[in-house]
Amino acid sequence: MTAAHALDVVVPPPPESTPAVAHLKMRAEGVSVRYGETRAVQNVDLDILTHEVTALIGPSGCGKSTLLRCFNRMNDEIPGCRTTGNVTLDGEPIYGDQIDVVQLRARVGMVFQKPNPFRKSIYANVAYGPRIHGLAKKGPEMDEIVQRSLSRAGLWEEVRDRLSEPGNALSGGQQQRLCIARAIAVDPEVILMDEPCSALDPIATARVEELIYELRSRYAIAIVTHNMQQAARVSQRTAFFHLGELIECGATEDIFTQPAKARTRDYITGRYG
Repeated sequence: MTAAHALDVVVPPPPESTPAVAHLKMRAEGVSVRYGETRAVQNVDLDILTHEVTALIGPSGCGKSTLLRCFNRMNDEIPGCRTTGNVTLDGEPIYGDQIDVVQLRARVGMVFQKPNPFRKSIYANVAYGPRIHGLAKKGPEMDEIVQRSLSRAGLWEEVRDRLSEPGNALSGGQQQRLCIARAIAVDPEVILMDEPCSALDPIATARVEELIYELRSRYAIAIVTHNMQQAARVSQRTAFFHLGELIECGATEDIFTQPAKARTRDYITGRYG
């Protein structure tokens, strides 16, 4: 394995059996975001591919979380936020009054920094999305979706006898995996993760990272992380942001071992951050 510069960021070798060939799922073209008069993101082009994890890294306040929220229009919920440019899902624009944002967010799920299970049972947390989107009714069909989602999230064996208990009674790591199960229960095509491990202990973080690695065989995944070692462990492509601009994007191993831009190299080696 190869270590990158002073931080000793280790990029794991490719697995012996790789997922299906990646292809374009979402694309941002010339995307800029302003909060009032404050520019948060400036003229960014970025592709999100299926069967790959794309990591967004950079100093705090560099615009990576703001850009992530552009992919499912979560910035629409922020007063005074204005997004320009073009974002597409399977080649179709996702901005415009004719777009059903609820359906968009079913296709492009999101997992937040802090685990946020509903104040409902474990079962009800996972069943919520399929129920409101009309994917299943109560009974065996819903039971199957709940079990499948919890299994994919690596949580089924831990909670199968506790499904009626409150979701927020689980440990922090279990709550985050429950939120991932809730996100994938509606069978999305893309999963956005905004620093999903920042509130977790190392053991829970390792479990979520294993889960991310497993999920990429089914979904396109974009993850914002402040942890460069995590980006190296879980992603295949890495995008480095600084002051609202995308400085460089490429294969994770290249970004961490031979970055093309001086600003990327300075950040990777700890000269600023």
